[in-house]
Amino acid sequence: MVSDRCKMIVKSELLKLGLHYVMVDIGEVEIMETLSAEQQENLNSNLRKTGLLLISDKKSILLEKIKNIIIDLVYYAEKPPKTNFSDYLSEKLNYDYTYMANLFSETQNTSIEQYIINLKIERVKELLIYDELNLTEIAYKMHYSSLSHLSSQFKKITGLTPSYYKRLRNNRRKPIENV
Repeated sequence: MVSDRCKMIVKSELLKLGLHYVMVDIGEVEIMETLSAEQQENLNSNLRKTGLLLISDKKSILLEKIKNIIIDLVYYAEKPPKTNFSDYLSEKLNYDYTYMANLFSETQNTSIEQYIINLKIERVKELLIYDELNLTEIAYKMHYSSLSHLSSQFKKITGLTPSYYKRLRNNRRKPIENV
């Protein structure tokens, strides 16, 4: 789950199956009942129809938590973490960063760092399309050290300058789950 809409879908599917939840958050659900195999299969089947998956193995859960922390930082954090990202992630999840980085790379075919960059560029594309902030304001909002750093990273990933991208009529963004 990467958005409030996903949370609404999960809540709805739980209620349809007569299940009671304690908490539904991005990437996590706590259910009051112990699910039978049949209930788990029904929930998984219903979620798959909406493009969501029920994840129950520990490695997959950890991967989703890593992604959700990154999404939260890129999309919603007013300020970057006070420590470096690897320490921040280790503190939040109580895992060694090297373990998480290796797991992420093995399963996602990209590094955590590259995932962050790709996600930030998708967010910059979104902000460019909204046309509410100028490039300097976007660089500041996205915690880039400078406008030139944002521009060079944007061009490296997209092949276009941010200004040129903004002028394009067919701006195609990737959904978060495809980054």
